[in-house]
Amino acid sequence: MQMRTLGNSGLKVSALGFGCMGLNFAYGKAMEKPDAIRLLRQAVEAGVSFFDTAEAYGPFTNEELVGEALAPVRDQVVIATKFGFRDGRSATGLDSRPARIREVAEASLRRLRTDHIDLFYQHRVDPAVPMEEVAGAVRELIGEGKVRHFGLSEAGVASIRRAHAVQPVTALQSEYSLWWREPENDVLPACEELGIGFVPFSPLGRGFLTGKIDADTPFAKDDFRSSVPRFSPEARQANQALIDLLGRIAAGKGATPAQIALAWLLAQKPWIVPIPGTTRLPRLKENLGAVDIRLGAEELRQIRDSLDHIQVQGDRYPAHLSAQVGR
Repeated sequence: MQMRTLGNSGLKVSALGFGCMGLNFAYGKAMEKPDAIRLLRQAVEAGVSFFDTAEAYGPFTNEELVGEALAPVRDQVVIATKFGFRDGRSATGLDSRPARIREVAEASLRRLRTDHIDLFYQHRVDPAVPMEEVAGAVRELIGEGKVRHFGLSEAGVASIRRAHAVQPVTALQSEYSLWWREPENDVLPACEELGIGFVPFSPLGRGFLTGKIDADTPFAKDDFRSSVPRFSPEARQANQALIDLLGRIAAGKGATPAQIALAWLLAQKPWIVPIPGTTRLPRLKENLGAVDIRLGAEELRQIRDSLDHIQVQGDRYPAHLSAQVGR
């Protein structure tokens, strides 16, 4: 497995991480716990060293799962988790008060069965709490050795700069993929300027970029995608042009659409580390194969030119969640 460094922080991680949320949260039926633990340990054996969770996933149960799975190999992996929601539940609103940040850190340490959190993200910017106070609270935890690196998720450039001035931000985690390129406008340039790594979540478009989802694919009521405008049948049908593009490129490289989508992200910047998630070992192996795919300058130009002529349909979040991103 190739390694990458997140910005100027010195934090080295595998070129592809593992997004753990979908193991038991947001995408329908949860995996059986023994199966999920086995998959996470297989990921480590395959060279993955970067695992992403949050107290809000479950809530709480995803951290417990990750903690149990990775306890035997704790010194070999980097674990990222997040704070920022009231009572750890995204539906109850935001809460990044310093006292709450410390409370989350202590609870996450217990659930993760560790004495330190490698990367502690603010899950969403809280407009009720000055960013300087948030960064200051994490700085204190870093000084105590309970946290090693500070991160932000879905933050706008102004918030990133304010936080970074108090406590250097190691990584920004936001959605970025072939069907959501908005970070290219100002967030990625700011990360490059400030020496901040970038961690794309949903790098496979919540599964759509694998080519395994079409307009007729059903979603369970407890699958987050059932409420996402971009996953309406009409939007999926309209967005098929993007899958057709991926399929053509993949065929020419002897790869899969998912591998091309991940290889494209890896080719953008050397400090970008996608965190695809999966519940199946064959998909894990498929994703990791993207690390060995090289897209040349001409191929990247062709992809970009094609993307410029494809208008992706549908918002990426329901209206009530859209207001929480990009602050």
